[in-house]
Amino acid sequence: MHRLLEAVRAQAPHFGPQLARDAFARGLAVTAKDGARRPIPVTATPVVLEAEEIRRRARLSHALASATVKMSRAVLAGEGRGLLLDALSPLERQLAEATFAHTARLAVTRVDYFVADRPYALEVNATIPAMEGYSDIAAHTFIESVGRHAGLTQAEVASLVERNGSNARALHQALLAGFAAERSGAVPARIAMLCRRNDAQVSELLYLAERFRAFGTPADVVFPDELSGEDRVEARGQVYDLVYRHLFVRRLEETDAPWVRAFLAEVPGRRAVLLNPPASQVEVKAALALLSQALTDGALARTAGVTDEELKAVAETVPWTRPLRHGPGVDPDGERVDDIVARVAAEPDRFVLKRSWDYGGKAVFVGAARDTPGFASRVEASYGAAMDWPTLCARAAEDRVGGGFVVQERVATHPEHHLLCTEQGVVGAELYVDYSAYASVGLSPEPAWGGVCRGSASQVVNIVGGGGVLPLLTREVADGLLAALERR
Repeated sequence: MHRLLEAVRAQAPHFGPQLARDAFARGLAVTAKDGARRPIPVTATPVVLEAEEIRRRARLSHALASATVKMSRAVLAGEGRGLLLDALSPLERQLAEATFAHTARLAVTRVDYFVADRPYALEVNATIPAMEGYSDIAAHTFIESVGRHAGLTQAEVASLVERNGSNARALHQALLAGFAAERSGAVPARIAMLCRRNDAQVSELLYLAERFRAFGTPADVVFPDELSGEDRVEARGQVYDLVYRHLFVRRLEETDAPWVRAFLAEVPGRRAVLLNPPASQVEVKAALALLSQALTDGALARTAGVTDEELKAVAETVPWTRPLRHGPGVDPDGERVDDIVARVAAEPDRFVLKRSWDYGGKAVFVGAARDTPGFASRVEASYGAAMDWPTLCARAAEDRVGGGFVVQERVATHPEHHLLCTEQGVVGAELYVDYSAYASVGLSPEPAWGGVCRGSASQVVNIVGGGGVLPLLTREVADGLLAALERR
């Protein structure tokens, strides 16, 4: 543990409330459907890692994201395509079938990890892998708050912020690189950041648009009903040659937006470059389960075209994961068993069930938490009745909503003591902490991606459903802040 944590615990009551106010003002917030915003808590206790470790996790995430794209493409091109397609909504399925063969570039993906003895990759996000803005707001505001409290000059604080890195800048670099790859080295004139009205994370997008403008590229947040154009993309009297999609495809089924539906089917993009193109099939958890299975199934790995380097990343980071189906298979110990579902039902402390295509953690069941109120409420919300673990396993194995379930070997983590900052003060909390690392697919060179850390009182970590963001610092920056506090 870095000594900065001990130092800030003592000083947090002095800078914590202002840290919370500044982070909220910059956009660290969740937006409700009526437009009201509530702050996302930021901690006064950061996560500190060596810069090389942050880069290593980004490299692992690049390999995992690339392999998942390949696996999803191979599945959709084969006879078993229903494993992924059946998970999707009608529009998601339509777009996946129309575009998967041409989807070669993803400007940004995010791999979510739990960290025990090493980082374990739990899932790959490719639809709207958000929090680039949230992570910057949390880290940069923390550095500024502690730096001011320690008496650093504005220039000294700015230097620390710059040295800590920026996911907003990496996203901007990725979008420019993706555009250049599609448009023979050209630079976009204006970026449209597409999201639904009162998107839960619209404040983050507004922050990112502001940062993009500071980096030299005009950018605006736009909504589906505002877009139009025959041979170009227009909104509010502006023309956009690059559209950054922060929009779940299935949300378009809730609104009348035929122009956007047609535009999303244009991959790699006729009227404008579209990044990320629709990629729901990549995020379906069964794709990651098949990557895990490919470690013991060489034919599956060869069919997908997964490289040795990518398989090595899977072996290093992905817990044993399989589609939850009755039938024989290889268990986490490498033993062949007659029925995977029976094996999972027999050892609840070892496994987690996840709906293959869902988001927000609504249908995630941690066997070790089966006696807690939260587990019971999730089961009842999904199935309308309480169930013990074996009954839940049997029911989930037959459930085909969202593509059914996958089962993953549980990564044992423990809550950590952190300090949550609010405008009223600083409070202690026991939080489960995860680590998410960003990566691009199909871009060269890879942008200088970092990560983001979330904390939650629940073992199912989700930022919109509750929890906070922990500032992620490099050791070099943490050393600088500690030295300043000790001189104070």
